[in-house]
Amino acid sequence: MPSRQERAALTREHLVDTGLALAEETGLAGMSVNLIVEAAGVAKGTFFHHFEGRATFLAALHREFHDQLFTAITRSVAGTPHGRDRLLAATEAYLDHCLRHRGIRALLLEARAEPLVADAIAERNRQACRFLTPDFAAMGWPHPADGAALWNGLVVEAALLELARRSRRPTTRETLAHFLTR
Repeated sequence: MPSRQERAALTREHLVDTGLALAEETGLAGMSVNLIVEAAGVAKGTFFHHFEGRATFLAALHREFHDQLFTAITRSVAGTPHGRDRLLAATEAYLDHCLRHRGIRALLLEARAEPLVADAIAERNRQACRFLTPDFAAMGWPHPADGAALWNGLVVEAALLELARRSRRPTTRETLAHFLTR
């Protein structure tokens, strides 16, 4: 039988998974604590045991999605030397992961209005730039950190285009690759 801590961790994980699923259906604006607990099948007190409120819950959704995302990206580029091929592999992993989790559209678009989530987004963008900068440096870009920051924005916009279509956009991905051609 799972310990009390294990059960608590499973409940918290279940709430986050429920929130990610609801984000696709309702967006963040339509996601109330009442809706979350109803969909998760838990008491409201259980929700507040794990999260201070809706904003901390949304920050947890963002963090969980991006933890999974960075794991997928890191796996996809393992053993690939820094440069264009690694950058494109990371981009493909990002876009594919976003398509598998369509609720991310709400996090990419709506969550920025929540200060806790905006802070988490800013930190993830800094993390992405640190991850991408060596690729731009390896490609000989004169300002690799700026290139990484701009690339990060381009890839997020590409994800939004694909999420709106609910499928891959090969021309968008081809255009992204073309941006890296000198």
